[in-house]
Amino acid sequence: MGHERVMLKAIMAGVFIGLAGLIYLSVADKVLGAILFSFGLLMVVAKGYYLYTGKVGYLLPYSKGYLAILLKTILGNIIGIGAVGILFRFSGQDQLITQAIDLVSHKLSNAWYETLILSIFCGMMMYVGVQGYRAMKLDGMKILIVILAVTIFILAKFEHSIANLLYLFLGWAWSIQAIFYVVLWIVGNAIGAVILNLAEQKMV
Repeated sequence: MGHERVMLKAIMAGVFIGLAGLIYLSVADKVLGAILFSFGLLMVVAKGYYLYTGKVGYLLPYSKGYLAILLKTILGNIIGIGAVGILFRFSGQDQLITQAIDLVSHKLSNAWYETLILSIFCGMMMYVGVQGYRAMKLDGMKILIVILAVTIFILAKFEHSIANLLYLFLGWAWSIQAIFYVVLWIVGNAIGAVILNLAEQKMV
């Protein structure tokens, strides 16, 4: 697949996860917000867009070409979700910006090892959602497993590397610590997703 096409698919994934994050912040009932957030991942898997947390689980066995795709995916995701977050800062919805700042502050209050663990669990749930969508035969089951995977990771406060970027961009809450935690989220998501994929490979 051409470099431009990979990047465009990754940017689109970032945009839809960003929109899903805005929906989540806009809803007072966080259970409903978590369910509605799944709109983002449903669009990604249905359209075949490239989302880092949906792709990283398939990294092993190692492939140099796939690693390059992952790096382009992360970059595209950042561009897409960054555009959504920065643009929305000028929407006049100051309460959502305040929520984003508060959410980032809470996430950064966790110890680094707690953050890594929460990121690993999120990686697992994302793998479950994406792989479940691929493997299920019935359309209704495909949709249900994506909704459940997303709802679980949000309500359990697991850390999603790409979704969290929305709150950083929206609240413009960047710092050295924030960048370090972004790395932890990215690494943790990879560990969780790869572990489940390797376990499934061993069972085949």
